[in-house]
Amino acid sequence: MTEKDETQLIGELPIIPKQVRAHEKREALLKSGRILFTEKGYDQTNAKEIAQHAGVATGTFYRYFSDKRQLLMSILEDKLESLMPPELVWVNVNPEVYLSSLLEDHFNRLREKGIHRVLPELIHRDPELAKVLMNVKRSIVGRIHTGLEKAKAKGFTWEDLNLETVSWTLMSILEKIPEMYTESGNTPNFDELAKIICRLVFPPEKIELMAQNITTRDE
Repeated sequence: MTEKDETQLIGELPIIPKQVRAHEKREALLKSGRILFTEKGYDQTNAKEIAQHAGVATGTFYRYFSDKRQLLMSILEDKLESLMPPELVWVNVNPEVYLSSLLEDHFNRLREKGIHRVLPELIHRDPELAKVLMNVKRSIVGRIHTGLEKAKAKGFTWEDLNLETVSWTLMSILEKIPEMYTESGNTPNFDELAKIICRLVFPPEKIELMAQNITTRDE
């Protein structure tokens, strides 16, 4: 028996549509599920409502998904990494400008999708989902760590940093940005956030040197 991929969320689907019309119905259900889960919450949404919103019969819902959880996992499966904070690669960039742009793009992507707001509702009672999210998070932290190692090898970072600790600290800060928006009601100041994060990683003179290198290269 083949082992299940640790980043796989859904099991075998009742049907995988091949005809264009059937595919359109399934996509309509996915879109309606995302909208309703985001607007009403997971527990307050049922299969009948999703089907009605998609303009199909409830029986059609069950042709493609065994239940609303499988539909949610189908929504998430291809988007998990996009819901996670971005990977950080510090070489050949102006760090503050680079990070501010990444944070803003990620924030806008989350706000557009909206589905990330459902995760806190489920993660404490859905061990499978929690495990998959943790595996994705570890993968991204690993890539952040690799980026920091490359920056340290070039002499850019503080010399006494424990890069593994810094990687997880950065992940924790980045994950809190949507929460900052929800609680304050204000769009985060990405330039200021980037400045704070960069000060944790790089001495001020190194930030200036990295920015100067990019400016010189572009001239």
